[in-house]
Amino acid sequence: MTKMTQHNPVRVAINGYGVIGKRVASAVRAQTDMRLAGVVDIAADWRLRPLEEQGVDLYAATPEHVAPMRAAGLRIAGTMDALLGKADVVVDCTPKRIAAKNAEIYRASGLKFIVHGGEKHDVTGHSFVAEVSFHSAMGRPATRVVSCNTTSIVRTLTALKRTGLLKRARGTLLRRATDPWESHLGGIMNTLVPEPDIPSHQGPDAQSVDPELDVITMAVKVPQTLAHLHYWSVQLTRRASKEEVLSAFRASSRIALIRTGDGLAAINTVKELMADLGRPHDNLYEVALWEDMLKVEEDELFYAYMVDNQAIVIPDTIDAIRALTGLATKADDSISQTNEALGVRGKLC
Repeated sequence: MTKMTQHNPVRVAINGYGVIGKRVASAVRAQTDMRLAGVVDIAADWRLRPLEEQGVDLYAATPEHVAPMRAAGLRIAGTMDALLGKADVVVDCTPKRIAAKNAEIYRASGLKFIVHGGEKHDVTGHSFVAEVSFHSAMGRPATRVVSCNTTSIVRTLTALKRTGLLKRARGTLLRRATDPWESHLGGIMNTLVPEPDIPSHQGPDAQSVDPELDVITMAVKVPQTLAHLHYWSVQLTRRASKEEVLSAFRASSRIALIRTGDGLAAINTVKELMADLGRPHDNLYEVALWEDMLKVEEDELFYAYMVDNQAIVIPDTIDAIRALTGLATKADDSISQTNEALGVRGKLC
């Protein structure tokens, strides 16, 4: 590996070119201080065919995968071992539990790496949301960018905590059943499926980023694939006005206030807005929080927001790359750079 400096773009390898991997790849290519070294996968179907047109090198995960991938007409540059030797950091976007096994490969190669929320905190010993744990990630060999729902929880509760308003929070999550691209393979229909445990895993996961958060979550799967929807009841530390709470949320560049009064009355309308804005894959990187739905009753706060599980973790993944590799030493600097490159903003329309 070459020495990482501000004059040498950090070379990023991506293992797994699925829902998250392809979005991380696009985001890396949008950064001026990073270069996409290549992509690793095992598939041999339509999902990987755009890479050749984009000029991105594709590598097989193992020697055994080379032949079937080439037989499918894919141009293979080599195996994962070859790509890891050309990279400074690897972002693992493979399915749940596979990244935990891959972590041993990365450690043996001395390569910094990032896993995502499908893995346990123990895989890296560090959980990442840029606005909270950027500094503690700096120089570490690895970190875990937490799940989509956990990212949204940490962003919103941190905004309240920083203004001294947060006492405790209780949330109910309406979780989409599956990713849109594979909804023909599974999911649920004509039912709701409650998660059997209270708290659901997102609350404890948020505490892996910030142990001080007093948060409990409940979750239920619903028969749709567009996005997640959260409802929150928060006990404030004191009486507050609605405007004071909104100002706290506005202070985060990754919380976007939206209004039902503007016609953004449902999650499908927000996704359509992302398409109209020209976002790649209709990505909603921000937490889209309904401003005119938010209610404050003395020291109690009630609000709802939308989470795009395919996109919300992408900006934080880019920031995690900077933290691990030393491309930035301040969270605000990295967040600002990432936001500008991806078009992240606090007001969507």
